[in-house]
Amino acid sequence: MSELSQVVKSRVGKKGAVYLPKRVMEALGIMEGDAVVMRVEGNRLVLEFVPDPLSLALRVEKWAKITVEDFEAESEREQVSLYGS
Repeated sequence: MSELSQVVKSRVGKKGAVYLPKRVMEALGIMEGDAVVMRVEGNRLVLEFVPDPLSLALRVEKWAKITVEDFEAESEREQVSLYGS
């Protein structure tokens, strides 16, 4: 599904569940567990997917590396500069 304007038909299942086709999820970068905001506009249901920061961080290309020890040392230096020893 290269264009997001394509129409995809689905059905409402048990207990009102609506399942998104795999190609829609892939096109929008949606993953299982992502948060969704739903709102009714007239007779339309609008879904807006809101990835949490951790989920988003896990999906993007990594551009830096840091060890836990380096992170801790930097944190301690920042605390000293802000609050003194």
